[in-house]
Amino acid sequence: MIASDIHGSAYYCRRMLEAFRTSGAERLLLLGDILYHGPRNDLPRDYAPKEVIRMLNPYADRILCVRGNCEAEVDQMVLDFPVLADYALFMTERLTIYATHGHIWNPEHRPPMTPGTILLNGHTHVPRCEGFPDFLYMNPGSVSIPKEDSPHSYMLLEEETFTWVDLETGKEYRKYQI
Repeated sequence: MIASDIHGSAYYCRRMLEAFRTSGAERLLLLGDILYHGPRNDLPRDYAPKEVIRMLNPYADRILCVRGNCEAEVDQMVLDFPVLADYALFMTERLTIYATHGHIWNPEHRPPMTPGTILLNGHTHVPRCEGFPDFLYMNPGSVSIPKEDSPHSYMLLEEETFTWVDLETGKEYRKYQI
């Protein structure tokens, strides 16, 4: 399961973790902006970073995370899983995925990637699946503060199929198979 931009919302973190438990996913990849809402965003529903910490830490052995533009070193002091890596590289038999938050590396400022790599990031709060000449760009949207009339959402990756899911309804609304 892939999610981004919780921004300290206890309500949407709870919903995300319920979806994670029922999805059967082995891991939860968080693409940053976990605890703080940031100065450009309104407070999300049930803003309670300490509660988000208490909810996420029991899943520390199943969470993979990259640093968002709202993460700080103090966040690492309270979270039991690493949150300060600027990117993570995942490889399967056929897929190479470069996961990052998006405030540094994004389609307009690409990281060094081999052709065919999937660039996966959050940050914009807008779900995307867009092909470029030598890479594929994907964004799960935002769990708590979606933008551009998009739903509160996350993604599932099963084998070579990415599925976007509306967090509030539990319904799939986009699918992309590699």
